[in-house]
Amino acid sequence: MWRRASKPVGRSEAPQNAMKIVTGKKIESELKKQVNRRILFSAATEKLVEGIVADVRKGGDKALRRYAVKFDSLQPKQSFVVSQQEMQNALAGASPEFRHALESAAASIRKFAEWQKPAPFTREMQPGVNVGQVIRPLDSVGCYVPGGRYPLPSTLLMTVIPAQVAGVREIVVVSPRPAQETLAAAALLGVSKFYRIGGAQAVAALAYGTETIKPVNKIVGPGNKFVTTAKKLVSFDCGIDMIAGPTEALIISDDGNPKFIAADLLAQAEHDPDTSVVFVTTAKKLAEQVAKELKSGAKSNPIARQSLKTNGVIFAAGSREQSIEIANAIASEHITIPGDYLDDITSAGSIFIGDYSAQSIGDYASGPNHTLPTGGIARYRGGLSVMDFLKVITVQEVSREGLRDIAPIVETLAEAEGLKAHAESVRVRCPNA
Repeated sequence: MWRRASKPVGRSEAPQNAMKIVTGKKIESELKKQVNRRILFSAATEKLVEGIVADVRKGGDKALRRYAVKFDSLQPKQSFVVSQQEMQNALAGASPEFRHALESAAASIRKFAEWQKPAPFTREMQPGVNVGQVIRPLDSVGCYVPGGRYPLPSTLLMTVIPAQVAGVREIVVVSPRPAQETLAAAALLGVSKFYRIGGAQAVAALAYGTETIKPVNKIVGPGNKFVTTAKKLVSFDCGIDMIAGPTEALIISDDGNPKFIAADLLAQAEHDPDTSVVFVTTAKKLAEQVAKELKSGAKSNPIARQSLKTNGVIFAAGSREQSIEIANAIASEHITIPGDYLDDITSAGSIFIGDYSAQSIGDYASGPNHTLPTGGIARYRGGLSVMDFLKVITVQEVSREGLRDIAPIVETLAEAEGLKAHAESVRVRCPNA
């Protein structure tokens, strides 16, 4: 049962124009808003995307070029294909500092993916019945790297490297208006197929293929509402990683550094005006300090300021238990907690522990993937990982002796279900066993 804080924080106590602070009975209604903040697909967006996907599926390169010229700044006679020379030139032109940063981040991401990779096994379930699993990579994947408001070479690292560790034979990258930094990252990783296309048209091309682009088994990577809607529409014909929406960040702290907390929330808030940022605390003074730091820090960052205003909230919880309940209900993409909260957090995209684990470290260089579930999807899956590029295939081998022992069980269950041929498929082997 929730217990109120001894000194509750009311909205009237928050600094004017700061991120709102809610307490007491208002927490329940505000939490409901946050929990219901799911990924929405507007009818207008779906209709537009359906048309684009159908057009590219039917019209191939011609339709793809038309949309790429319209939306991706592709020049009328410019090739979709980014040449190896163009990627190598971008890497050669990169500063030593940027190249070192790419190499260091890539090494950490690769090591973490290798640690994540599941292992094959064979074990004896009972005498004569051996079972196990083999691990097989997908044949091909398409990695979507956004190229809109900010260049995201880090997303190229986060999507391509786990696919490489998994052993995917054909890795295709698509990105509209690719920045030199993104091309440099592609060259560093040895990407061989890179197309300067984006949006719903790129998703359609990856899912169904065109004269230039072969269809892939799975599409991964974040994108805007058009990309996300297109991934939803093609998901019955082509695998996708997840349906992802705007960035989310949540922090729980009762005695942390207000500057650190505000800095993390501002860092995620600057992604998009629709970003959701949440702070949860039982400490009145800390709530007010964080609100003040956020107000000050957002002055020079209009995107962050907008996201704080429309989607930001500070929950003044009445107890540790209520803080945990709020966090698990929201199931945020990023969540920062004290170390002793770890066992209590059941739903999150990626967890950061303690004052010095800045969420931006996870966005770039610590190793775990930054392609994470949003919109409550963390309730049932984690972030992108090497497992997204692998198939775990079960294997069974039964000897004559094993058949004798297991056949009666199979026959009984099959006959109970009325599946006589199932029972007979075992029974017919029994005389030989």
